[in-house]
Amino acid sequence: MSGPFADHEADLAALAEKARLRSLRPREGVDFASNDYLGLAGDARLKRAIVNALERGVPVGSGGSRLLRGNHEEHEALEREAAQFLGSATALYFANGYGANSALVATLPQKGDLVVYDRLIHASMHEGLRLTRADRAVAEHNDVQSFADAIARWRGKGGLGRPWIAVESLYSMDGDMAPLDGLMALADAHEGVLLVDEAHAGGVYGEHGRGLAGHLQGRENLITLHTCGKAFGCEGALVAGARVVTDYLVNRARGFIFSTAPSPLMAAAIREALRICIDEPERRDRLKSLVSYAENYLSAFGVSARGSQIIPIIIGDDARTMAIAQALQEAGFDIRGIRPPTVPVGTSRLRLSLTLNVTEKNIDDLSDHVARVLK
Repeated sequence: MSGPFADHEADLAALAEKARLRSLRPREGVDFASNDYLGLAGDARLKRAIVNALERGVPVGSGGSRLLRGNHEEHEALEREAAQFLGSATALYFANGYGANSALVATLPQKGDLVVYDRLIHASMHEGLRLTRADRAVAEHNDVQSFADAIARWRGKGGLGRPWIAVESLYSMDGDMAPLDGLMALADAHEGVLLVDEAHAGGVYGEHGRGLAGHLQGRENLITLHTCGKAFGCEGALVAGARVVTDYLVNRARGFIFSTAPSPLMAAAIREALRICIDEPERRDRLKSLVSYAENYLSAFGVSARGSQIIPIIIGDDARTMAIAQALQEAGFDIRGIRPPTVPVGTSRLRLSLTLNVTEKNIDDLSDHVARVLK
């Protein structure tokens, strides 16, 4: 094998040999895979918001970065309304959650600080950790004492800066929730900052869907990230926190400074999504009911009742997990197998994501098919 991409071809061949080669494919089957938790992605109100924005002259493209000509009044209106919705001092709109998360971790902690992160934190935060000038330490999953011990070890070795505690509020592969009150108290005790990724909780939990950290908003040492492409049905991400935080990101976050601004039309759609979350609390109620229903019907497969819309069915073996997922897809269910390195070795699983795009009947049918393929 020769040529400029020989190494790349060899890597792809190795992935294929291990049955790990990925490819894109169209949507098929009943939706047990998306993060469209409130069913807003195709909602008529969002469509009308886009049409209305076009009619009042809002452009499709931004034309540049926010610091050049790309800043639009729709972006700023969204940020004002999002801050009010979330209960934060300010909000800043990014093009996507991955970029926002990595920019937060890469930019805000300073040289001499410490970032203590949960072992199961999202890949986007790991990207920021690769770029940060701060020290880094890993803590055991959802273990407040492990975070405290990491800070104590760092101090014991002469660490003099500020600790930053980085977690998700709701973990995307396990569906469990972080002990935010305990972590907030830990941040307070050490003059630290709590950085919370609310990607899978925003829109679903808290008053009006503010998220699991909603009751902590307004704290100077709290920063939250809310992706707009999941429960809010759009795209992009909002960072909420103190004014100095958003000002610093505008001035120092390379991922914000050098990126073309998101479409102003998308900002208009997100504004409407926030209004829907306020106007239609029944969406969250219906999702909560679906979660309870699914946990009851899937308990025979080792599903724990956590009250989360993310429900993992642990299979264990990689090959068996993917074979079961394939069988369910062929039966008409869009459900995906998840395996290492996305999850720890030995915990390959089916990841069920419950949204308002499914019904109790869909859950019944899925449960019947899972029972058959697990025999």
